[in-house]
Amino acid sequence: MDIKSKIESLRNELRLHNYNYYILDNPTITDYEFDIKLKELQALEEAHPEFFDANSPTQRVGGAVTKNFNTVVHDFRMYSLDNSYSKEDLLDWEKRIKKMVDGDVQYTCELKYDGASMNLTYENGKLLRAVTRGDGVQGDEVTTNVKTINTVPLQLKGDYPERFDIRGEIILPIEGFLKMNEERIANEEEPYRNPRNTASGSLKLQDSAEVAKRPLECLLYSIKGNNLNISTQFEGLQKAREWGFKVPKEAKLVNSIDEVLEYVEYWDKHRHDLPYEIDGVVVKVNSLYQQDELGYTAKAPRWAMAYKFKAEQVSTRLNEITYQVGRTGAITPVANLEPVQLAGTIVKRASLHNADQIEKLDIREGDEVFVEKGGEIIPKIIAVDLTKRPENSQPTEYITSCPECETELIRPEGEAKHYCPNYSGCPPQVVGRIQHYISRKAMDIEGLGGETVALLVKEGLISNYADLYELTVEQVIPLERMAEKSAENLVNGIEASKQIPFERVLFALGIRYVGETVAKKLAKHYKSIDALMHAPILDLVSVDEIGERIAESVVEFFSSEENKIIIERLKSFGVQLEISADKLANQTDKLKGLSIVVSGVFETVSRNELKKLIEDNGGKVSSSISSKTSYLVAGDKMGPSKRTKAESLNIPIISEQEFLTLLK
Repeated sequence: MDIKSKIESLRNELRLHNYNYYILDNPTITDYEFDIKLKELQALEEAHPEFFDANSPTQRVGGAVTKNFNTVVHDFRMYSLDNSYSKEDLLDWEKRIKKMVDGDVQYTCELKYDGASMNLTYENGKLLRAVTRGDGVQGDEVTTNVKTINTVPLQLKGDYPERFDIRGEIILPIEGFLKMNEERIANEEEPYRNPRNTASGSLKLQDSAEVAKRPLECLLYSIKGNNLNISTQFEGLQKAREWGFKVPKEAKLVNSIDEVLEYVEYWDKHRHDLPYEIDGVVVKVNSLYQQDELGYTAKAPRWAMAYKFKAEQVSTRLNEITYQVGRTGAITPVANLEPVQLAGTIVKRASLHNADQIEKLDIREGDEVFVEKGGEIIPKIIAVDLTKRPENSQPTEYITSCPECETELIRPEGEAKHYCPNYSGCPPQVVGRIQHYISRKAMDIEGLGGETVALLVKEGLISNYADLYELTVEQVIPLERMAEKSAENLVNGIEASKQIPFERVLFALGIRYVGETVAKKLAKHYKSIDALMHAPILDLVSVDEIGERIAESVVEFFSSEENKIIIERLKSFGVQLEISADKLANQTDKLKGLSIVVSGVFETVSRNELKKLIEDNGGKVSSSISSKTSYLVAGDKMGPSKRTKAESLNIPIISEQEFLTLLK
């Protein structure tokens, strides 16, 4: 086989595997095997640039930077939809339709995905461009970013038209959104407000490699073009699936408005079972001929109607606004509410985010406020009921000094939050940093909890985490609720933490924006704290997943004389501030790209040792089984549900010995 044929063969094979994985949710090879083939294709393409193809599977990882997004006029206008909020609205809509078309009317019912609208243009089966909705007449071209989304096919299959547009919604599944926010909260960054805005914002990021890291999906629902050889909306959905698009199978063809209402009622109750957010249902006349008959108003098609679900919302009294100080000094205003039930939970507090948010909504103590769960997840105040505002109400004045140490607050340029700059003397910052240092995912110091840390700081026994290593049993025993045995356990736990590996120590230091994953990447790249301390910003940003903001934060942390002294003290106490020679010798990329779940009891090595082996060899340890799982390593007494799920998804189940053999 000649080189060109080999390249084309690999591209077609990888496209098929992408389709099986992302569209059918039924992978036929492991992630590892896929990565090997992808690397082979990359090597061939690099060696033979004359066969470059912008729609090759190798182009999904991103990397191209877009400074300005070009404005593109849509070939077919993207109309808005009229909204309905009741059964009566839908019945009135049906009456209008029956007046305008003859014969029976069927309807296609689809879920209304809550994301960012997108128009994809295909020519000769290849993605030509991706354009945002914009004002419906023209939008921004974001092709480079959209190409990184695995559910957007770059090359179609089957009997597709020569040229057509297909519309859909770029969404961020709830699981991916929560994981992104967990990482941000761990780094004391403002969590994203909701999946919809996060998905929309992702499309306008300048670096497509950053977009590629986000678990975006594209759900398609409408085909536009000439000579498409499609007669109904439902047939169009089926065709789109055959060509390689992700079209949710919840769409349903019905024969009456009563069946439409049943569909609406069902999904109003079951929408929380979906992996992504919906805010309603879209009902369309199924026949494209009847759609043409019905036509459009100035703003919307007459043949479609969106039924919007009511967002769960409650009103309650805002009793008090308080302010929290985080370990980085960030100030977060908090609304303390009269407890109220919302979306299945009791809500007592809601973040007010920052001073701008308070001013924008004119939120005041004593107000009756409307509370919603943003994206059905995070409680937020969306408005104030001004009709119930007390007569003596005064506008909220945002604090100007720290509520804990009274230091004047600062607000760095370009930042939404205020900060207390008293790094060493502000008690919540001091306590917060040490509590982070001893936490389970960091140094995991047995016998030492958050309350004890606060007590040790209050009694003047420690003022930073290096001080922990000088504590004695005699110093600790006098503390409240501290017996001799507890004091010994605490001191022994601190001593044992000297064996914690470098990547966890690095995370424990509490450098702003350096979460667990970033710490692992930095540790693996630099190997020692000394190398990291002297790394310039330009060198740091060259590390995988390290952006400018993280790099600046790392440099700032190590430029502090106080932090340098603490690091030197940690070294002198024997804390692991470099990757051990043994570990360096044992690290490989054998499991790179594989996601592995470990379950059960093992004989040769412990469960934690198994997980460590996976990570040391470049793999990823996952806690739950999904279609993306490469292997389930099964030990004794593994739960039957895990095995059943693995078998249903065709995930390879291997024993402890088979896994160890795999490493050899």
